[in-house]
Amino acid sequence: MSKRIVIDPVTRIEGHAKISIFLDDFGQVSDAEFHVVEFRGFEKFCEGRPYSEMPGITQRICGICPVSHMLASAKAGDAIMAVAIPAAADKLRRLMNLGQLVQSHALSFFHLSAPDFLLGWESAPAQRNVFGLIANHTDLARAGIRLRQFGQEIIEVLGGKKIHPAWAVPGGVRSPLSKEGAEKIGAWLPEAFATTRTALELFKQVLTTHQREVQLYGNFPSLFMGLVTSEGGWEHHGGRLRFTDSTGSIIADQVKPKHYLKVIGEEVQTSSYLKSPYYLPLGPSDGLYRVGPLARLNVCSHMGVPQADEELEKFKELGRGAVTSSFLYHYARLIEILASLETIERYLTDQELFSEDLCADAGINSLHGVGVSEAPRGTLFHDYTVDRNGLLQKVNLIVATGQNNLAMNRTVAQIARHFARGPEITEPMLNRIEHGIRCYDPCLSCSTHAAGRMALDVRMIGPDGSLLHALRRE
Repeated sequence: MSKRIVIDPVTRIEGHAKISIFLDDFGQVSDAEFHVVEFRGFEKFCEGRPYSEMPGITQRICGICPVSHMLASAKAGDAIMAVAIPAAADKLRRLMNLGQLVQSHALSFFHLSAPDFLLGWESAPAQRNVFGLIANHTDLARAGIRLRQFGQEIIEVLGGKKIHPAWAVPGGVRSPLSKEGAEKIGAWLPEAFATTRTALELFKQVLTTHQREVQLYGNFPSLFMGLVTSEGGWEHHGGRLRFTDSTGSIIADQVKPKHYLKVIGEEVQTSSYLKSPYYLPLGPSDGLYRVGPLARLNVCSHMGVPQADEELEKFKELGRGAVTSSFLYHYARLIEILASLETIERYLTDQELFSEDLCADAGINSLHGVGVSEAPRGTLFHDYTVDRNGLLQKVNLIVATGQNNLAMNRTVAQIARHFARGPEITEPMLNRIEHGIRCYDPCLSCSTHAAGRMALDVRMIGPDGSLLHALRRE
């Protein structure tokens, strides 16, 4: 008799989710599903609002990635106005996005994931968290908290507040970088570099002791997508789309963001509010692709800054063509932090960031606008259609976590096949399955545009649909 295991809620992620694990008649895992069970519907209730309000409204989708939504939304507004924003505004938006990458990646690595591989998969859940990390690795935990604070400081220096800054607008930004702000950021950089270097060396040691996790945690062939520069370099707030396959071969390149619907399709699953985007030319079954730091490092040829370029070479040596293990998302995040710090350091000497020429002035020149930017978790699309008064008629948001949905399902199934033994849900098995999801650092509030808790349900279900075992953890 086949069975189903359900994990509900999933912990140490942003939002609320459930995992179902299906067992066959022999007690072996036959399949697994990752369900997102909350919904709030930003795409619908934003209809009728002025497009100019969207950078402020869509920030409220999430308190972790508000900057990402604000910047993508502002870019969609730029397209509706059909303007090229001032160079200073573009650089300032980029600087804030780098701060967002630093703060979010630091949160993911130090707070959410490090407790697993530093405290042990089988350690007590009450201690396997940031507080346990503080107790057992005090200096590292403090440094990680400070690194996240540094990223938030950049956001506050530019936007006036760490969360939901009213700063980027269609056509540009509201204020420049101040001399005092630049000095504050510059004074903090040496510490940020030191922490990032420590984390990189630590994770390289983890790789030597966690080869089983490298092989089993979401390690499978797939496509990868991200923005790249015209030369194929690492990009986070501009450029065009590139898809590569698991051999590292480029299958689509320099796709203009406004043409994203030519390469991305969306499939709806009845078991989840999270849609499943796929590479359109290959269809849902073969078009699975991943986004985020792992994908960005797979699709780019270089980082464009020396220290991160050196790390990128080492990273690419871990794959045959592409790096396919989702456990290496952690490594990719640290490399992106390093690249962000190096780029921030360069920006602090750029006098254009102090310019007062910050915003282009125009009306409605196009009834359709697409804004694309790289959020910490992956490529973020804001697609707006407006009427002649600038009121939204249609909104489509494709968020990174949704694009990783098919990959997260496959990852859960892969881990469960190796660690599930019968209908009982053990704590170590539960945590390993959870960590497979944490590799992607999903933001479920963003992906379904919903408000939720950090929680996980796991259920084991038989072939007749009967519930055999369940474990819920807040």
